[in-house]
Amino acid sequence: MTVNAKTDASAHTWRDLPAAQQPDYPDSKALRDVVAELESYPPLVFAGECDQLRERMAAVARGEAFLLQGGDCAEAFDAVSAEHIRNKLKTLLQMGAVLTYAGSVPVVKVGRIAGQYSKPRSKPTETRDGVTLPTYRGDSVNGFEFTPEARHPDPQRLKRMYQASASTLNLVRAFTTGGYADLRQVHAWNQDFVKNSPSGQRYEALAREIDRALNFMNACGVDPEEFKTVEFFASHEALLLDYEGALTRTDSRSGKLYDVSGHMVWVGERTRQLDGAHIEFVSRIENPVGVKLGPTTTPEEALTLIDRIDPDRTPGRLTFITRMGADKIRDRLPTLVEKVAASGAQVAWVCDPMHGNTFEAASGHKTRRFDDVLDEVKGFFEVHKALGTHPGGIHVELTGDDVTECVGGGDEIFVDDLHQRYETACDPRLNRSQSLDLAFLVAEMYRHQ
Repeated sequence: MTVNAKTDASAHTWRDLPAAQQPDYPDSKALRDVVAELESYPPLVFAGECDQLRERMAAVARGEAFLLQGGDCAEAFDAVSAEHIRNKLKTLLQMGAVLTYAGSVPVVKVGRIAGQYSKPRSKPTETRDGVTLPTYRGDSVNGFEFTPEARHPDPQRLKRMYQASASTLNLVRAFTTGGYADLRQVHAWNQDFVKNSPSGQRYEALAREIDRALNFMNACGVDPEEFKTVEFFASHEALLLDYEGALTRTDSRSGKLYDVSGHMVWVGERTRQLDGAHIEFVSRIENPVGVKLGPTTTPEEALTLIDRIDPDRTPGRLTFITRMGADKIRDRLPTLVEKVAASGAQVAWVCDPMHGNTFEAASGHKTRRFDDVLDEVKGFFEVHKALGTHPGGIHVELTGDDVTECVGGGDEIFVDDLHQRYETACDPRLNRSQSLDLAFLVAEMYRHQ
């Protein structure tokens, strides 16, 4: 399916509205030149792939599938390596295998990958030792180093984001179709994790069940092609609208608009203003769209978001990603779910247990407690069970590396350990062991749903 580079005027209606969290580029002509160049670049994904993900998300909305969405808080240009991408993908595949078996439903696997180079920030500037500079907004905007040169917003970085995303997608496609993602291989990795994890005994029974199921199929001579490859989609926050707009194209077959920077994009809690540019932008594209909902979200706001983004009430079109915090989810989520369900809209409900549970350790490191992350997911499942609705998935910040950024987990990390491998540029991520702990624990919850 081809996608035309030229778009109709409706692709740019967002330009007339206020856009939060955009970089303050000093040279507007340089930005226009970069945008014009990006408009000529090939698509990173295709319209047909976005349609396919929308169909998969429709199954999530109907209660027939579960979404596993995860990856870096913010990707870095210097982390576009086979090792980094393989480790991240390996962790997501391992989590997906456990959840698929335990839930007895398909698991839709979507990475926060190949485009997650931008971050909204609470303050536009940062001050250290009396020096004030623009805040770091992700590698797509400026550099992490605290110098005037690095923190200068540079539109040329948008082209580097495109190139890094293209390289990442090439690797992901090679890994997922070239035998690396074979289910038997993924299960063997999980067996190693169970054997070596301090929490392994708890997961042993489930791992043995999966082992027996695979051995049974093997004994019957069953060797489906689906075991050898995996569907994997890319997503990121649609934050930098100049970049997303430049990669929005008209599909030559349907005449509809697609943001070909990723299969799915979402709007964050800080940019979901009903009269703002971000909601206007996503309302015009055909991609599956997510919107983050924090604890202050009212039912009226949620219903208005549905009217704006999903007026035809198409299952798979809209995903609500709740980020309430472990202490608030049981109080704030029920009314939202009830009112949306009563409206007849079929949205997918997904839990982001990361962003509502961040705190600063005495060392100054931003961190999260694994128990808080787990408790928010528990609350999410409890609310949906009580209402008879479907807990559609989890959206997690994670890495396949053995970092020390979140405290707790089976292979416990203590607050005093945070400095050892604190490598994130923005928010703390679950490491590989913590991510797999979470997958096995969520699998137990799903079984008892």
